[in-house]
Amino acid sequence: MTGRHRDGQPYASVYQRVWDGPARAEAERLDQAWADWTVLYSLGKRVFYAVASWDGPQLVVVEDVTSEGLEERMQDAEMVRLLQTTPTPRGGEERSPVESRDRGTAGPQDRGPAGRRRSSPGGRAA
Repeated sequence: MTGRHRDGQPYASVYQRVWDGPARAEAERLDQAWADWTVLYSLGKRVFYAVASWDGPQLVVVEDVTSEGLEERMQDAEMVRLLQTTPTPRGGEERSPVESRDRGTAGPQDRGPAGRRRSSPGGRAA
């Protein structure tokens, strides 16, 4: 039996290539800087991933090809989480009739005199 890994052979040093070293280092820096996230770098896809470690109904995973883009997506996800967990006053949002008209959700009673006009057979309003 011959070969480099045969029993009794001396240890041979092999060059270890570090693939995408700067990107992996950046992922490690982001992982340490963002306490609520686990940041990874995919060598196969060359994409940064971040997995949120907070409790929630769904797993939150964001990805981007740059570390700056990933940080923006992480901030956006945290903002969405903050807005979802912030309680609304009086248990819900109530709109005044003026707001509902402004949003285009007016019902038949809010249309005013123009909405109650009926057209005549000639096409003119009565």
